Amino acid sequence: MLLTAPAIIGVRGHTALCAIPFCESIGSFFMTSTLLFLAAAPANAGPPVWTNFVLLGGMALIFWFLILGPQRKRMKEHQAKVAGLKKGDRVVTAGGIIGKVVKLDDDYVDLELAQGVRVKAVRNTIGDVIPAGSATPAND
Repeated sequence: MLLTAPAIIGVRGHTALCAIPFCESIGSFFMTSTLLFLAAAPANAGPPVWTNFVLLGGMALIFWFLILGPQRKRMKEHQAKVAGLKKGDRVVTAGGIIGKVVKLDDDYVDLELAQGVRVKAVRNTIGDVIPAGSATPAND
């Protein structure tokens, strides 16, 4: 039957005036289809619990190979450089100071920055060893 007069549709306690023919039947169609869809959904639709542990383990492996592994490798290389220091090596400190090793202790290094200018530095603050003959000072 074709409705010619406006129909009133109730949705969750609210009423609205609808002047379109058949709007009452369209509204009831959407309401019943939504109820059927919700009733057809399974109660436990989530993935199994063990997949969460697999994902966490995968993220831990990625973290290890991308961050921790290379960092440990760099740390071992730095410790080998610091342990292999000898008198006469040109070094760069963590602060960017370039100097020549004059004296070595277990914990400290005496660096000569210029003629007659010596500085005592902590051995672990040595950032890099400059290969011989690779860099010459700008003022020489």
